[in-house]
Amino acid sequence: MFPRGEDGYGINFNQVEPETYNQINKTVSAMSFYAYRLMVRSTENRSLNYRRLLHQYLFDMYAKIEAERLLFIRLNQKKLRVDEYIHLKDAITNDSDPANHGKLVILPSTFTGCPRNKHEYAQDAITYVRHGGTPSLFITYTFNPNCKEMAQNVTNGQSKTDRHDLVARIFRQKLIKFMNVLIKGQVFGSVKYWLYSIEWQKHRFPHSHILIWLTNTLRPNEINDFNYAEILNLIEYKKFVMLILI
Repeated sequence: MFPRGEDGYGINFNQVEPETYNQINKTVSAMSFYAYRLMVRSTENRSLNYRRLLHQYLFDMYAKIEAERLLFIRLNQKKLRVDEYIHLKDAITNDSDPANHGKLVILPSTFTGCPRNKHEYAQDAITYVRHGGTPSLFITYTFNPNCKEMAQNVTNGQSKTDRHDLVARIFRQKLIKFMNVLIKGQVFGSVKYWLYSIEWQKHRFPHSHILIWLTNTLRPNEINDFNYAEILNLIEYKKFVMLILI
């Protein structure tokens, strides 16, 4: 991937002021470095043309990014005030000898994917149900791999599944816009609470499950104002009907 022997990431890379190009005291994080490497530019970025090899590269570099985050958490436990975490107090109370615990490293809820992070989101969801009752709407938002944004950026004979970086970026932008339409645009009315989760399907494309609590819950007779299905006219749409039946 790097035939000219380009340098990879180093922990001592300093950030540069975009206007003056002078180095500053802050260092570049692994995430920022590889985000820069993978950015689409007007000039060709060869790293994006390696297809499955690109997938392996992304996987390995993300492992490096997460390792850097874990190292920061391990070295900054005092700044994170982990001594005040209730579970740590309970563990020491139940076992009178703290030495038996080894060296504890507490992952904060800001570390995505850790048990504390998942527990926090679960508690948020339970709180919404406690105060707002059952959700008014359950919406599944899926990614369309044939959208114009994908077609414009896939080059050199690549397939949609060769560019997970594009899929993730485009899906995120479209999901944010879709949520703004639902919440700020008040398509279904005023929204009290909302939450969503993102999953990646087996055919390598993401989708999102969205729960929405409306201020005024929709009545059954109002559903057809927003969503309906109808049987096609057999004469007018004979070709499409035959495709469905086949």
